Amino acid sequence: MRLTKRQMAARVAQDIPDGSYVNLGIGLPTLVADVVPPDREIVYHSENGILGMGPAPQEGTGDPELINAGKQLVTLLPGGAYFHHTDAFVMMRGGHIDITVLGAFQVAANGDLANWATDDATLPPAVGGAMDLAVGARRVLVMTTHTTRDGRPKLLPTCTFPLTAAAVVHRVYTDLAVLDVTPDGFVVREMVPGLTRDELQAQTAAPLRWEEP
Repeated sequence: MRLTKRQMAARVAQDIPDGSYVNLGIGLPTLVADVVPPDREIVYHSENGILGMGPAPQEGTGDPELINAGKQLVTLLPGGAYFHHTDAFVMMRGGHIDITVLGAFQVAANGDLANWATDDATLPPAVGGAMDLAVGARRVLVMTTHTTRDGRPKLLPTCTFPLTAAAVVHRVYTDLAVLDVTPDGFVVREMVPGLTRDELQAQTAAPLRWEEP
């Protein structure tokens, strides 16, 4: 019943309007650039200093000096540019990024985001540009699995991990559902076929609401 990583990325890409300036966070969100609908022109930004990223290069090709913030090889579309990372952060902090798609360890019902540190002492904290993106982008989308590998919910009443930013998340895309963050908490917009409301709620620590059509 769960979506694959690529299916999750395709679902996120559906909601990105034509002509948007978009930053994709490290991890799952980088897949979105590979599945953008062909009728849309999306300008992808990377905080290490790229504007106009294309999809990942074919295996065995690519420029080893052209990478995204996650150190993955990327391509540059016609008209694209690369520049000092200070300028890339000015774009982020100055409100020039329309949408950022970020991964998450936890998301709270009020939109709090935790994606840079956990309670696992073997995993060193790594914030990168997430704090700047979370507060600087006009719209924050989260792409993450619905639960951890050991089945713990990631959507909570309150985050227990250190926050990246408070009350910034607009929409969450998981392998089970699409949910909006509203003043009344999480509202489920879509679920994978075959999943019941009770089953989704059982894998979510925060209360869920459904708006009837």
